Amino acid sequence: MDGFGLDGLSITLIGLGILALLVLFAGAKTVTQGYNYTIERFGKYTRTLKPGLNLIVPFIDAVGKRINVMEQVLDVPHQEVITRDNASITANGVTFYQILDAAAAAYEVSNLENAILNLTMTNIRTVMGSMDLDELLSNRDEINQRLLHVVDAAVSPWGVKITRIEIKDIDPPKDLVEAMGRQMKAEREKRASILEAEGRRQSAILQAEGAKQAQVLEAEGRKEAAFRDAEARERSAEAEAKATQVVSEAIASGSVQAINYFVANNYIKALESIAKSPNQKLLMLPIEAASVIGAIGGIAEIAKETFGGGAPTPPTPPSAAPRSGRPPSAGQA
Repeated sequence: MDGFGLDGLSITLIGLGILALLVLFAGAKTVTQGYNYTIERFGKYTRTLKPGLNLIVPFIDAVGKRINVMEQVLDVPHQEVITRDNASITANGVTFYQILDAAAAAYEVSNLENAILNLTMTNIRTVMGSMDLDELLSNRDEINQRLLHVVDAAVSPWGVKITRIEIKDIDPPKDLVEAMGRQMKAEREKRASILEAEGRRQSAILQAEGAKQAQVLEAEGRKEAAFRDAEARERSAEAEAKATQVVSEAIASGSVQAINYFVANNYIKALESIAKSPNQKLLMLPIEAASVIGAIGGIAEIAKETFGGGAPTPPTPPSAAPRSGRPPSAGQA
């Protein structure tokens, strides 16, 4: 048993070894992912430990703050806001932030989450209070952007980055919601009336355009018909003038048959017009038959002269016809 005894030197060495192990374990610090540790030496910040295995001076350096550098979310509770047009609403939201500088977040502000929360709530009242209710309800993106810009600039000295601020709920009072519903209903009825009136207006315009086109086409038709009638009358007048010229030339050359033809033709046309009159029931002819026969005889003589039938025989003048109505005697013939 005396061979296994420990002298004083052995005990000292063993004690020193145990102390070295304790010192080693005290100086080795393991930092988990997503966290940063601040190191204080005699209460003063010296450096920041990153995730992984780190060595410090044991019994001199100590871990000060364990800072979560992952992105975190902070609920913003409901709060009352008075808008620019004096409407009272309640609103809440969420704030997303991330610590970029662990030392600033640990030593530049006390109770970081509470500071961010109060700063966000204050700016919500400021931003939303500067807007009208209608603008507030329809421009949430603008509100979020303005809040993000203001709050992020305010927390920048704390080593914090505000990544997003979102307004979750905007709750107007119940009576205000009912008034807004009535306003929306009235607006929709107004739009319906406007659309209906616009439809009637378009219909009236189209009908007027159709009537205008019909009148234009009808006027074009009347114009074309009048042009055709005028052209026909012009042709008829030219033919009549030509015939009159021919008769005039014949008269000028001393043709009695032409005179008889001209007078008989116009005379027969006049009789035809009188006979076709719808109100004419009885036609009185106070004209001697011999005169009409003489005119017809003149037409025959003209025809003979025209087609080479020999010299025409002068017609018996009407005055030469016997007036007694009895045929002449043989001696008179």
